[in-house]
Amino acid sequence: MELILLFLSAVLVNNFVLTYFLGICPFLNISNRLDSAFSLGMATTFVMTMTAAVSWLINNFILIPYQLQYLEYVAFILVIASLVQLVEMFIQRISPSLYEALGIFLPLITTNCAILGMALFASMRGYSFIQTIIYGFGAGTGFTLAILIMAGIRERLELADVPQPFKGAPITLLIAGILALAFMGFAGLLAV
Repeated sequence: MELILLFLSAVLVNNFVLTYFLGICPFLNISNRLDSAFSLGMATTFVMTMTAAVSWLINNFILIPYQLQYLEYVAFILVIASLVQLVEMFIQRISPSLYEALGIFLPLITTNCAILGMALFASMRGYSFIQTIIYGFGAGTGFTLAILIMAGIRERLELADVPQPFKGAPITLLIAGILALAFMGFAGLLAV
């Protein structure tokens, strides 16, 4: 039950995009297509989950035993960059059209601060290996949920009559703020 609560907490209550405002760049700039948003979300979820596992192993078997905790940031960034490179090569080989559709956002997963934040939060909170993996998967699922909601709304906005002063960035920021307020409603759901 504890792991389920940890997962739900990472997805809803402590959503990295809508609560911590980490990973905002792909959230605000992802195309208006749900399929691209879903693909980017799945790639990010995979990288987050793998980063959680690998960073926990590096932290607990190398950095802490040798008192090298000050290298956490560097080690975690290297892990993230390596994993993103693997995902990018995999997607390019398996689906060139998806690779082209994701464009610059795929390599930008490397600089997605939500992934680094997840690894650092898991380290700070002293999660076990399984808890860290569940937390990473939940954080990735929450990220995917947030960008899917935003892409879906932006897809609908293409057909809506948005007043001229609100077109583009203003309406996107208003929607992001309303979504963040909506997700604040989950704060009382889980006390984790």
